[in-house]
Amino acid sequence: MRGRRSSCSWGTSVSRVCVEKSLVFRSNTPYPTDTVVVPGGHDLFCVQLDDSKLNYFQQPQDIKESNFLKFLEKYGRHSFLAPSQVQTSFSAFYRAGDPILIYFDSSSVLSTLRQPVKMGASGLCVDGNPAGFLDSKSTSCTRIFANLSKSCVTDPALDAASYYRDFTVLKVPVNDTIVQSMKVKVSAAAPPGAPHMKHNTCINVVSEVIYEIEFSGTHGIQTVSVRFKVSNISGNSLQQHFTLHFWTRTLSHMLPRSGNPGYITGAPLLIANSGAMQHMSILRSEGDGSCSQFLRHTVQFGRNMRTGCKLSLSPILEESDCSYIQQKLNKALQGMNGAEDLAITGSAHLTQAEEWTAILIQNCSVQAVNCTSCCMVPVTLEIQILWTKVGLLSNPQAQILGARYFYRCRPLKFPSRTTVPLTTVVTFTDMTEWPEPPRGQPQMHWKLPFDIFFPFKVALNLERSYRDYLAVCFFLILIIASILCF
Repeated sequence: MRGRRSSCSWGTSVSRVCVEKSLVFRSNTPYPTDTVVVPGGHDLFCVQLDDSKLNYFQQPQDIKESNFLKFLEKYGRHSFLAPSQVQTSFSAFYRAGDPILIYFDSSSVLSTLRQPVKMGASGLCVDGNPAGFLDSKSTSCTRIFANLSKSCVTDPALDAASYYRDFTVLKVPVNDTIVQSMKVKVSAAAPPGAPHMKHNTCINVVSEVIYEIEFSGTHGIQTVSVRFKVSNISGNSLQQHFTLHFWTRTLSHMLPRSGNPGYITGAPLLIANSGAMQHMSILRSEGDGSCSQFLRHTVQFGRNMRTGCKLSLSPILEESDCSYIQQKLNKALQGMNGAEDLAITGSAHLTQAEEWTAILIQNCSVQAVNCTSCCMVPVTLEIQILWTKVGLLSNPQAQILGARYFYRCRPLKFPSRTTVPLTTVVTFTDMTEWPEPPRGQPQMHWKLPFDIFFPFKVALNLERSYRDYLAVCFFLILIIASILCF
């Protein structure tokens, strides 16, 4: 290469950088390329350096009334892309992993919903990562601030409004005009105020963002809600957490039966919440022992279970966060959609109220411990299920008698550690009362003789009884005759 560079050194006098033609992979670029024949017979590919005296940019063509129709035919569409250029096209509905489209009404800009991720060993936030459809996951990253007072009021990543305001989510991808019915507004639950500085501390900084997106098959996204966790920072760094959770209102016919009619051992328990049938689930831990955000174990009929994990909380907890912590732990123990009713049989229908039983919930007392700087939080959920067998003894059917959620709490002191161990226990108790075993068919009791003369004795006894009967009858006839004569 050193020799090749010397042969091209003369090219620098004309403000060019050249390489031999054989070194250029022309097929790697979609743009047209060509070679320049220079004096001396060398076939070189040269790049002209920037020169204010030269103008190699394409001169824009003047649009006049005479040639307007020609340009309209070529560029007259929703964008100013030439027909030869490939335009992005979308399918009629979202597929798993597709980027979720959002639309800014004020600027008429089409973009994608982002889920920041960490990059490199430092874990700094990269905001350009698109959120994938049906890709429920949690990410975390770190932000570094060179000037906290400036970033506090100017950085949109710290402001909760930037995560739901001024844009809508498209139900399905669109290739044409965006109509109002295709837009889904993002609803914020108790949105916090804008961040601001106070005594060298940035107040109301977003530390956690949770999107909950409801979808309905090929009909696309139905609702989008977002929840925030804010904190106050005074340092030059902040760790943020971002979560996307996709869910659907599952119809009853989409869930397989757990028995017909009685439950089958090992089949999932059926629960109902707000008119939707689901499977009962409990905590599930990740590989590092932390509680999974969305993956949960399915409760199977007749099988006792016990699971545990550690739930991460904010590094700095204050007494004002007590209700938030209680809500978060309850959500982790119950799941995103808590159970209200439990199916009595494995083939229960949502429309048949008699086939469901309400789940009894016994919460722990928040005043069980006298503590001034602590918060009573649930750490254990015991699910107690009573069941029995009914029907024929030859084919008994398992049915649920009742269920109870029993919470156990303990005080959480402030300031507290960042993780709380949680436990879920499921027990099944068989309440079947079996009837007494049935007696068999009645047996014949044969009276066998105890000696060989038994038949003769029976005959003699019959003969003697017959003679006595005749004597009595003759005696009665004589008495009646004498009375009639006299």
